[in-house]
Amino acid sequence: MTEVSLEGDWGWRGGEVVPAEHLGRRCLRFANPERFIYPAPGLELRDGTLELDLATTAERSFPGLAWRFRDGTYEMFFVRPHQSGNPDSIQYTPAFHGVSAWQLYHGPGYWSPVELPIGRWFTLRVSFAGTRGEAFIDDMTTPVLAFESLVPPEVGGVGILPGGPEVHVARFAVDRATPVLGPVPPPRAEAAPGTIRGWWVSEPVAEGSPPSKAGGWTFLEAEPSGLVNFARLHPLEDGHDTVFVRVSLRAPEAGTRLLELGFSDRAVVYLNGRQLFRGDETYRSRDYRFLGSIGYFHGVYLPLEAGDNELVVAVSESFGGWGLMARLPDGNGITLDADVS
Repeated sequence: MTEVSLEGDWGWRGGEVVPAEHLGRRCLRFANPERFIYPAPGLELRDGTLELDLATTAERSFPGLAWRFRDGTYEMFFVRPHQSGNPDSIQYTPAFHGVSAWQLYHGPGYWSPVELPIGRWFTLRVSFAGTRGEAFIDDMTTPVLAFESLVPPEVGGVGILPGGPEVHVARFAVDRATPVLGPVPPPRAEAAPGTIRGWWVSEPVAEGSPPSKAGGWTFLEAEPSGLVNFARLHPLEDGHDTVFVRVSLRAPEAGTRLLELGFSDRAVVYLNGRQLFRGDETYRSRDYRFLGSIGYFHGVYLPLEAGDNELVVAVSESFGGWGLMARLPDGNGITLDADVS
């Protein structure tokens, strides 16, 4: 490992990131970090290993590492000291166009229950090569998480996620050699029967806009789980936080069919121009512990007509992931203008 000086041109700003002595080591204290990521100056990697020595309290924070940072798209691994030992004590997630997606990618392969070292120095390591990665905490021989890389393996910047105040960092190091990862592949979610495998996606509009305002359609294929992550296409900017998505459902006869769906953060469902459903899964919208993690938590009964039916969903985003997943569990006989498994 080659250590990278923390005294270089990282863009620290006085009063927010300050030199300190903590638990016997010279370090930087993130008193009130202004940036989500501090990129290491002049350092880019495609494959390699990063290490960070840090110390945290049990207070709420999200410190970690970021890599393959390029034009707002990157990967990251971070810890949640305030959730030590819980299923979401650690997390891997990608970001596209600057939109973090921790609500979309959760559970096995993204989370793991780990007892985190609190109140002492420990090392966090991430090794990544091609479409795979591994993360280590304290013990550098056994990974706490093996994950599938969700960002194309291209050369990009690397850096530190301060994750909140009262985080101390004493060391940042890099190994440019391609790491040898363990033989066990990470778990991969499979699409459920009846999953809608792709959607036509509009250009972003302001939330509350009618479907008639939708335009600039692009087809977006779903990921293997059935999830579509709209940030792969569009950033959030200028109050344009909503996309409309559509598919055509061809029914052999009139009848009611169940549509199961998950979304982040808010969704409005239309069938043949008629609004049938509105749901809100926004972070902390129900109580202070509500995460808003995406899943098949909602159902809408679609009154299908014989022949073609236009299904449209408006999906709005605030924080944590902009996505949709939908399936027709009793959809035998229904055909779409997009694939359904």
